[in-house]
Parts: sequence; structure tokens; C-alpha cells
Amino acid sequence: MRWAKLIAAVAAVGLMGAAKAQVEWRPLDPQETLVIETSKGRIVVEMAPLLAPKAVERVKRLAHEGVYDGLLFHRVIEGFVDQTGNPNNHDGGTSAYPDLPAEFSARLPQGAAQIVLKRSDAVEGFLGATPIAGVSEAEQALGGDHRPRVWGAYCEGVAGMGRQAGIDTANSEIFFMRAPARRLDHDYAVWGRVVQGLDVVRAIKVGEPPADPDRMIRVRLAVDLPPAERPKLEIEDPRSPAFRAKTVRLMAKLGHEFSICDVPIAVRQP
Repeated sequence: MRWAKLIAAVAAVGLMGAAKAQVEWRPLDPQETLVIETSKGRIVVEMAPLLAPKAVERVKRLAHEGVYDGLLFHRVIEGFVDQTGNPNNHDGGTSAYPDLPAEFSARLPQGAAQIVLKRSDAVEGFLGATPIAGVSEAEQALGGDHRPRVWGAYCEGVAGMGRQAGIDTANSEIFFMRAPARRLDHDYAVWGRVVQGLDVVRAIKVGEPPADPDRMIRVRLAVDLPPAERPKLEIEDPRSPAFRAKTVRLMAKLGHEFSICDVPIAVRQP
């Protein structure tokens, strides 16, 4: 009953004028966009430095230096992940740089995220294209630091930082979610989300290791590419009335089964 009342209240507010709401779009920031040319096609990732600044910095550095070029997808599990980024093409490989500290949650500037669902025990929403979850508003009000405390939600297409057994052992390994696996929340740093090429992520050959592995052929920041080679994409803005109306419809349809992973973010080429 409590969930039904929540849905009804949100729907009453969110659907006002929904018929007239237009989708609003925003361009990708080339400084925070990673372009991965693979043996199966192109993957474009919008990075999330507010969630995992050190992980994003490391991925950028290794891309600049060409460390990722040619590396294999050495561990690919259907319905789970595509794993790559180890210079030795096996689990346990590292770059020449030291391991990174754990970045499993973050404090965000006020207004940086768009919260689409508020429960008594948690909130869910988006930071750019990246899905997030966070502490409840009541818990957020405790203590002296009221900046939202959130973590990346491991939905399909989310990009994570691999590590060894220790929590402070992320280095160069990265992975991309073929499907949601929320058990990874709080356990692996989220550094972005695939905004183009999820079909490519799902087409990477499966195996541990695959018999004939696919590879990352070339990995670059969009800003480092010639303008003609940069992805020309716009992302649906989670702050727009049309997006909020879409979320309300999904909440009403799915009820208590609703998750932030159920909310698609549209992408277009203008």
C-alpha cells in the first residue's frame, strides 16, 4: 500500500503536462568521453569523474599512452561482464603505475545528480548517463556534511574498475556490464557508462578466456581525435520533464519491482 501511494503521488505530479513535454538533449563532453574501437565495433563511454576521479584519471592516462591499444577481452561472461585492460591479457596484470584507493562511493556537489526515486531507505537517479543509488534523505540530513552520498549502480552498460582481492588494488583493468548485477554496488568503482555500443559489448566473444578473444584495437579520448572522427552524439537529459514523465510511467508499470536499471537513457546523432 505504501508503494502504491508513492506511485500515485509521483504520477499525479510527474504526468501534469507530460503530453506536451519534449525530450531535452545535451552534448557529450569530449574531455570526458572515451572512444574504444574494438574488433566488434565502436564503444563510446561517458565517464563520471565525480564518482571516481582517480579511476577516470587513470583510464585517461592509459588511453593517452596507448596502453590499452590491442589488449584482449580476456574474461567475458554471458549475462555479466566484458573484462579487459590488463597489459598481460590475464587477471592480475597491472600498469606501471601504483594501485588506486577504493572509490566505492562519493559526495556530490548539490544539484549534480538527478534523483528520480526516493524511498525511506535510499534514493536512485542519474549522474549524467550513469545510474546511481544513494543514502536516504533522512540519513543524508545527519551529521555536518549534507552533500549527497551516492555510489554507482551496476546496470547494463556501466563501466567498472577491476581489482584483486584487496579493495585498494584497482590499477588498469576495466570491465563493462552486459547486464545488471547490483551485487557489485559498493564493491567496485564505477567510472562511467556506455552510451553507444551496448550491442558491441554484448557481441564480444564469451569465455574465460575466450578461444578466439576480441580486443580493444584503439582507445582514445574524444578530445584527442580529429573532429571528423569524434562521436557526434547527444544524450537525453534526466532533468527534462519528458524524462521524468517516462520514469513515472515505468514506476507505475513495474511497481515495487522498479529499479533505476529499468530506465533507459536515449542517445541520438543530431
